[in-house]
Amino acid sequence: MTVKLFHNARIWTASDRGIPLRGTEQGNVTIWERGALLVQGGTIACVGEEIPVRKALEELLAEKGDSVPFQEIDCCGRCLVPGFVDPHTHMCFVEPREEEFALRLEGTPYLEILRRGGGILSSVRSVEAAEEELLYERTRATVLRALSFGTTTVEIKSGYGLDTETELKMLRVIDRIRRTTPLDVVPTFMGAHAVPPRFRNDSEKYVELLVEEMLPAVQAQGVALFCDVFCEEGVFSVDQSRRILEAARNCGLGLKIHADEVHDLGGAGLAAELRTLSAEHLLAASEENLRRMAEKNVLGILLPATAYSLRKPYAPARKMIELGVPLAIATDCNPGSCYTESMPFVFGLAVMQMGLSVAEAFVASTLNAAYGVGLSSVVGSLDRGKRADFLLLAGKSPALFAYHAGVSPVEEVYKSGEKVV
Repeated sequence: MTVKLFHNARIWTASDRGIPLRGTEQGNVTIWERGALLVQGGTIACVGEEIPVRKALEELLAEKGDSVPFQEIDCCGRCLVPGFVDPHTHMCFVEPREEEFALRLEGTPYLEILRRGGGILSSVRSVEAAEEELLYERTRATVLRALSFGTTTVEIKSGYGLDTETELKMLRVIDRIRRTTPLDVVPTFMGAHAVPPRFRNDSEKYVELLVEEMLPAVQAQGVALFCDVFCEEGVFSVDQSRRILEAARNCGLGLKIHADEVHDLGGAGLAAELRTLSAEHLLAASEENLRRMAEKNVLGILLPATAYSLRKPYAPARKMIELGVPLAIATDCNPGSCYTESMPFVFGLAVMQMGLSVAEAFVASTLNAAYGVGLSSVVGSLDRGKRADFLLLAGKSPALFAYHAGVSPVEEVYKSGEKVV
């Protein structure tokens, strides 16, 4: 079992209190100006100022004996931070949709894009038609790009299938990505991503299919950990979303919800009612329902790159912090409304466009994001006993993610103490 000491580092980590940080604690971080990180067998054995960490190293080596493999790495004063956790993505797809993006910039309405065969249904057709191996290779390439930007844990949703067979195919691919890449991958079933054309005039029939056939099949497959629903006008109503999520809970899945992205439909209120782990998007959520989320400690996952891509107002992050909603941020990487794998870009938008402080955005992209995928006991902060997932940056502070715009300051990526980028 190899022991490694990373020293001469400026270490930033969120302060894990056992629950997501929120309100005045949203930006609670610990900084060691001359820090060190001791890793044993891929797990953090000690972290803090260098002198006490070296004492812990001496005790460990004395206990284990001289035969223990040991390596010492000088970080040369660079900033060492936890790996990013990206808690909301749609990275499992085949084809990008840049032509649709250009049409949208020219002012073509989304319904017209749909009429021309674009939109989410374009991704549904390409995923349905693709051989599983092709879907795996395309998804793997996307995920490894995210890793190069510092993402060490990622959630990936299905939802470009909209039928039982294709949704299960997507989940198999996501599970294979989990097994064959260095990242921790959290699979989420999102058969309720859209209403497929064959059910356009009877969405209730599709809800029945989701509840009676698709969810039991997903449960039997045993890959998905969460279920997500797009609760939005023209997609799934609050009542339909409640029915799907309650059925998912009965199948043993954790609950997430796309809520109030375009209209204040009440998805945030439903998240509070059902105590979902998170509510995501929230651009149009009412203050009343945000208060209810805060009361139930429902995590808000904000997606600033989606607002950027769609040229929409950003989610009211400062209001949410004031109300006590714990916040995380994510890429929402998908081929339609937000094609980016870069958490540094999202971090920069959160600071420059949503008004988060550097410390608040840091917590939102690490510890709180880990709570958003149910892995806070394993990743998200540099605490003893957690996995040694961390980044070395080309500078001394995570402010680089916003300050050095348009590039990634991530120089090295470590997963379980091993350099993977």
